[in-house]
Amino acid sequence: MKNRSVHSIIPLKTILWLLLAIAVSIQIVLISYNHFTGFYTIATLPEFAGRFLWGTFLSFVAAFLLAYPNLFLIRFLDEKYPWATSGVQRIFIQAFLTLLTGLIIGFLITTASHLINRYAEDLVRVYVFNMIVVAVCNIVMMTIFEAWIFFYRQTESEKRNLQLTRELSSIRFEVLKNQMNPHFMFNSLNVLSSLIEEDTEKSQRFIEEFSSIYRYVLETIEKHVVSLERELEFARSYMFLQQIRHGNELTWSIEIPSEWLQSYLPPLSLQFVLENAIKHNKIEMGNSFHITISVADEHLVIVNPLKPKISFKKSTGVGQKNLKKRYEMISNRVPEFRLETNSYIVTLPLIREEYAGNTDR
Repeated sequence: MKNRSVHSIIPLKTILWLLLAIAVSIQIVLISYNHFTGFYTIATLPEFAGRFLWGTFLSFVAAFLLAYPNLFLIRFLDEKYPWATSGVQRIFIQAFLTLLTGLIIGFLITTASHLINRYAEDLVRVYVFNMIVVAVCNIVMMTIFEAWIFFYRQTESEKRNLQLTRELSSIRFEVLKNQMNPHFMFNSLNVLSSLIEEDTEKSQRFIEEFSSIYRYVLETIEKHVVSLERELEFARSYMFLQQIRHGNELTWSIEIPSEWLQSYLPPLSLQFVLENAIKHNKIEMGNSFHITISVADEHLVIVNPLKPKISFKKSTGVGQKNLKKRYEMISNRVPEFRLETNSYIVTLPLIREEYAGNTDR
């Protein structure tokens, strides 16, 4: 899941309340420290109130000026030095930039404050003290922001994983339900019934391929991805059954370089495309229907001619949506479905890298 912008994670209203709390805390600490160490003694309550309010205002302005550079810095470092890959390097860079930003803001705030109301204390000492205080506060603020963002993203990730698990269970159920489609089973059994009387050897192979289809479904339904090689083996079993049913009018060809056989895709995704091609088009005597499967630009490309069944009801598109969702769970690439003049083309992204522990190995 792609990280959301840090500005959308922490709302402005929440940031302002946080900064006010920081400003008040800083002034309570500073005034108490200065009073009890003798750096600046406060004699009366009105003097305390005036110094507290003025100091809180300046601290709030300083905190506000620090907050947004910090948030932009976090966003920049998330892109250039993410924690997952550049943790140590990021710690040093972020610490240096946070300290530098605090020193600069402390210098500017002290200068502006001195121009508005001149300090009675030694100016150099005030500069050094204020710059150190602002720099330390900025380190604390940066730590709070990072902890906040980490906690938020962790929570969002857990919510997202839970949502994906629920969606995946639902999608798996739909896929399994489609594979157990009574029409497919009924048609297959009808074909088998006629084969037994005509060709015993072919009927035996039909039974083997038929059983291998359901064995594959049960073996892979819980997996996120399988190798293209296994998916093609399954497709051969599926197409054998379909060719027995439709005869020589249904043909298909595969043109895939061997180096792509160990790439990955969601299980049963190729079968879904083949099934749709056969289901939505006319395949009859004297009306040949050829499906080609190839690889182009890291995609599995399936092309079939357009010979739509006039009486066939309009597709709901549920299968395509489910396939896209399954891809979204493992990749930032999704399949595409497009019509051309005389053909229908489906492109399924092939995933080169093994998907953490969910492959068929």
